[in-house]
Amino acid sequence: MRSPGLLRLACYVIAIPVFFTEVNGQIVPGTGFRQTRVGDDFEDEKWQWFPRGEKASREQDNRERRPLGGSSNGRWFESPKRGMPDIIERVPTPAGGLPGSKGALKLQTLNSGIPGYPSRKMEQDDFIMACASRIGGQSVSRGPSCTCRIWLPPYENWEDRSGSHFGYRIDLKTTVPEEKERRGILFFSRKKTEQKSYWPGFFFEFHSKTDPRYPEDEAVLLIRGDHLGREVRGPKLAPGWWTFGMSVTPDGRVHYYARRGVEDLTAADRIYSSYPYSYQAELFATHFFNSVNQNDGQTWSTPFIIDDPAIYLSR
Repeated sequence: MRSPGLLRLACYVIAIPVFFTEVNGQIVPGTGFRQTRVGDDFEDEKWQWFPRGEKASREQDNRERRPLGGSSNGRWFESPKRGMPDIIERVPTPAGGLPGSKGALKLQTLNSGIPGYPSRKMEQDDFIMACASRIGGQSVSRGPSCTCRIWLPPYENWEDRSGSHFGYRIDLKTTVPEEKERRGILFFSRKKTEQKSYWPGFFFEFHSKTDPRYPEDEAVLLIRGDHLGREVRGPKLAPGWWTFGMSVTPDGRVHYYARRGVEDLTAADRIYSSYPYSYQAELFATHFFNSVNQNDGQTWSTPFIIDDPAIYLSR
């Protein structure tokens, strides 16, 4: 689910100090009641992904190629808009993961655009948690939040490309006025409103030492976004386990949290808060992941491993 400008990340990153003053009424992701009808711990050794044919690519060529792929437990589904990663595989939990965790999920992609037609440009596939069919959209008055542990590989295992490699995002809904209709030299405004979807979240950006702009390999966290939807630069990302989370407060504002390791998030882990695109959220629909690569038909995306993605309601 792409917000405007994914393919132009490097052009719209703004530098803002990582840590901000206290936000009144903040909700730390993971606060309240875990929603057990959604989420996953990947501990079932029989967990399996069923592709069900070629992936969807509605965004590029208006073809969904149904039936869509899905998981054996019914908690995940393929995006009809952009398809699914080519590898969705339960793997042993890497060292340093959650205590007692034996299984996690590897996400990696090769053909991220139209099947069989490499575009040779940066594209992405989606891996989406099924929430609407299981618990429905949640009003922000209930203080929804999500968390996930994500393992980042050593830099030498990243796709050798400077740019965005992975996304962890949320699907929000709000109500906006319909756009004005122009006829001739006049504008006719309508009083009708429509529901608008938008997708704030995190992107993991890699700077390759083979790129003359960077003296060494590094990864940084980008946050989408500020009131104009521009990416905000966050902290550097070291290889290994990280805990990420997002919450939405009843005022419709989005709050972004991250910490190294697998410990639960705290108020001190808040990086940024905003009204992305100047929207005030009304409903929290789900969270999802993006696997991003240079879609040349030969180059695999960076392999990331996720564990224990969960959704919570604070009231």
